[in-house]
This record gives sequence, C-alpha cells and structure tokens, in this order.
Amino acid sequence: MPGRLYDLVLRGGQVVDGTGAPAVFADVAVKDGVIVAVGPDLAAGAEEIDARGRIVTPGFVDIHTHYDGQATWDARMTPSSGHGVTTVVMGNCGVGFAPCRPEDRDRLIRLMEGVEDIPFPVLTEGLPWNWESFPDYLDALEARAFDVDIGAQLPHAALRVFVMGERGANREPATPADIAAMAAIAKRAVEAGALGFSTSRTLNHRTSDGQPTPTLTAGEDELTGIAMGLAAAGKGVLQLVSDFFPDGLAELAMLRRIVERSGRPLSFSLVQSPKSPDGWKLMLAGLQDAADAGVPIKAQVCGRPVGVLFGLELTLNPFSQSAVYGEIARLPLAERVAALRDPDFRARLLAEEGDPQGPFAGSALRAWDNLFPMGAVPDYEPTAEMTVAARAAASGRDPAQVALDALLENDGRGMLYHPFLNYAGGSLDPSFAMLNHRDTVPGLSDGGAHVGMICDGSFPTSNLIHWTRDRTRGPRIALEAMVAMQTRDTALTVGLMDRGLIAPGYRADLNVIDYEALSLEAPRVAYDLPAGGRRLTQKAHGYVATIVGGVVTYRDGEPTGALPGRLVRGAKSAPMALAAE
Repeated sequence: MPGRLYDLVLRGGQVVDGTGAPAVFADVAVKDGVIVAVGPDLAAGAEEIDARGRIVTPGFVDIHTHYDGQATWDARMTPSSGHGVTTVVMGNCGVGFAPCRPEDRDRLIRLMEGVEDIPFPVLTEGLPWNWESFPDYLDALEARAFDVDIGAQLPHAALRVFVMGERGANREPATPADIAAMAAIAKRAVEAGALGFSTSRTLNHRTSDGQPTPTLTAGEDELTGIAMGLAAAGKGVLQLVSDFFPDGLAELAMLRRIVERSGRPLSFSLVQSPKSPDGWKLMLAGLQDAADAGVPIKAQVCGRPVGVLFGLELTLNPFSQSAVYGEIARLPLAERVAALRDPDFRARLLAEEGDPQGPFAGSALRAWDNLFPMGAVPDYEPTAEMTVAARAAASGRDPAQVALDALLENDGRGMLYHPFLNYAGGSLDPSFAMLNHRDTVPGLSDGGAHVGMICDGSFPTSNLIHWTRDRTRGPRIALEAMVAMQTRDTALTVGLMDRGLIAPGYRADLNVIDYEALSLEAPRVAYDLPAGGRRLTQKAHGYVATIVGGVVTYRDGEPTGALPGRLVRGAKSAPMALAAE
C-alpha cells in the first residue's frame, strides 16, 4: 500500500499478538481506531512510535474489577489503566449501584463499603445517583469518557433489593413472582448493554455493619430464573464468587445445572484456600469434566497471593485492636509516628497482648509467620525466611517489635503483606497449575476496590514480570502464553471478540512495553478519592505507550490527557478481516 498514511504506526517492535504464537518483528498500523496492517516496512503514519527493542501486545482485558462507583466520578480507571489494561469489566461479585430506588441508596453503599472496603463518605459524596434502573445507569456511563473501555454487569445484590426490598436484604427466599421480576430486569439489562449478571455466595462478603450479602443463600431456583432471563435475551454471561466450602463439588454441580439449562456461559472465582489447600484440584477436575461435556464454564484465577496490606495509613495494622494504640488511632499520621517512636509509649504498646482469636482482624493481624514486610521492590512469592517471625528469631527480638519497625519505615508509610489465599504452602505452584489449565483465565484483580487493604489491580504487570521473566522458585510461563491469557482469553470469556488480538480488523488497543525494564513499585497511599478518601495504588515502570482505540492514553507511565475509552454495550462480534488494498 505505497504512500498510504496511517493514523499511527508502531515501528519495528516484537509483536506478541495474543494468539500464543511465537513473537515476530513487525510494524503495526492503525487507522480510525482499528488495526489495519501488521508486517514489515509499512508506510508512514501521521504519528509513529519507535517500538524497536520493545514488545508490542494487545491491551490487557481485566474482567474482574469494581469500578462501578469510580466510573461515575472519575475519568481515569487507575490503578488498572496504568498497568496496560485497556478494557475493564466491573459489577462483579454481585455488588454495584443499579438498579436502585432512592430509599435503598445507603443500603447499597454500606454493602459496597463492607464487601469492597470503599468508605461510606467517599461513595456518598462521589456517586451522582443520576439513575434508577440498570439501563439508566448505562446511559449515565455512556455520557462519560474514560482512559479505558468499560463493560458493566448487573449485580445480584442490587437486583434482589430492588425487587424484594427488606426481604431481599434479609436473605429471605425469593417467591416465584420475585424470580420472574428479577429475570425480566436481567433480560432488559443485557438487552440494554450489560455484559452479564454477577452474584456472590461467600461469607467473606458482608455489609459494613456485619450482615452477610443479600445473595449469600439465594436458591438454585432464583439463580436459574435470572439466568433464564439472560437466555430469553440470547446474550450475557454469568459470574459468581463462592466459598466452595465445605462441599465445592456440590456447588459446582449446581452451577453446571444452571448453565446447562440456560445455555449462558459462566465463570467463577477459584483460589487456593488454607481451609482446604487441595480443594482447588477437585474444582479443576469438576470444571474440566463440565467443559469436556460442552458446558461453557471457566474459572477465574490469579497469578499471585490474594494478599492484605497492613499499615498505619491503611484500614488495619497489627495494633488496630490494641487499647494502647486506640489512644492515638485518630491522630494524624505524623503525630502517630511520633508517639510510636516515643520509648515510653512504644514500651506500653509492645507490652500489651494481642488478641489471637476472633474475626479476621484478630486472627491475621499478628500471624507473624505469615506476615512479610513489603519492601521497595515487591516480592509476591516470598520465602519463609522473610516473615516477621523469622526476622524476629534471627535478630533476637519480639515479632511485634519487628512489625512495628517495618510500619515506621518511610515516615510511617511502611506496610506488611499478609498472603491469605493462594499461598497455603508458601509457594505459587498452585497458581502456576491453575493459570496453565485449559479452562481458566486470569481474573480477580478487584481494581477499584479494597482501597485500604488490597492493591491487586497490578496483576497484569506482575503476571508478566514474575511468571515470564523473574521467577526463581519454579517453572515459568512463556511470554506469548501469558499475553494470550490476559488479552484474547479474557476478552472471549465475556464475549468481547473484537479485541485482544493484534490483527487487521481488531480494535487498536495496544501496549508498547520495555520488557526488560518492566517493574513494579511498592503500593502507596493516595488521597484522591471524593471527600479526600484514601486508597492504595501502585505504579509500574516499563509501559512505553498504552493505546486505546488508536489513541495514546499513557506515555512512559504518565497520562496524555486523552480519554478515548467509552462504555462497551454488550458483546462484540469478531471483526471481518479487512479487504486487501
């Protein structure tokens, strides 16, 4: 095509195209937001990016986020958009803000506050509530511009409360009339552009006042009825999180029945739990059996521990339940740091016994043998010698002293890392097996949620760094395979067949990455939410450029100000190959 002027050309990079095939050196040309050519020595573009010595990948598709609130007040879906993610799917785990009657707004806020650790004042000030129905919510999103594309799912908790009111919130069984009403709303939601429907069946999900999520005990008849609403529309996927304990196979059998009857694809969250360290193997076997029978079920898995961060700026720290710490807990950080460095106050604090029992805060905050100081360069597969307990033994000090000193680093901004899922044996070998299974896809980053406890929106970057380049404690994963996992595979899982590949006709969502320089900083706290709310964020280095719909959104990790991202309404078909010119 001599003389053709493209909008954008990525010149001379190593193209990892999302199929899993070996990388090739090529130019990538973009016109009108679409990839139009891949090959050597392409004609000039109005804009060019020198990709020599870099890898070029499709934009990452993160199908498990919680930007439902953030997307209504912010244009940038950070931290995800700073990690090569160009499409996010939100509304997971059955929580969200639509549909919602005015009188139920606080109820849904408290549920999101409890389940996803987003403070009540942040949501109260940030949410515009310019919707009631789910189609209204999509319309509100469509009026906005973002640095990524956004897909939404209908959340079960909001739906249940909308239809059943107090009965739904109190987890009463749904009547046939309730189920019919929920099915009708679900049908309208996917017809309006929802990618699907999500629900939660885990005791880990509670409101801020400790009540279980409204969907915890929803019956099979209710879940099947809603799935049949999607079936009536002929579109939409199902997403679920469950404890799968004590009988995961029975739960999986129920999910299989729902999928078999409705014909709608389903994905569920799968992690290694310390309660049943080998339970994930049984779930994978059951999943494979279903897939072999043609039942479209996938598991969403993750490539590192699901880990809580403890710190003086964060929701919890090892001294949160201490009466002595309570004396200073509400002081500004600098004043707390000064008190914690005072020998007399420090002695009183360390002399107080922690509570080894009780809920998560009591049992995990002082689990010294599973707490790791978070260094400047995060290590997501740490060894036992790095624990607070091991460091204390090596230095002849009390573990509480070691923990306190770690928290006081960097003027009180030090953090401790508690891997509570996917790390029961102290290695990521289970994650390796789950990631490499035929019927799984990467997920569970929870971008936009757990703002004071978890910072896993960086999963796409750590997957590349750890699994394809830096792992020393076991086998690695080929770069081409990992890129395919978090581009094409995730996109297909939610029906977005127009992205995730570098090939003519596909959406021009792309990354140019300095692979050898790719790195993560330690998580840090930013105070940039509504009402001055704080959140954890994490910066990456090595993303030379991120491109959404043919427009460069980030250069060298910094936003360009361009906001080409939009609401994605519904599934997208695979593009027709462009005709040769």
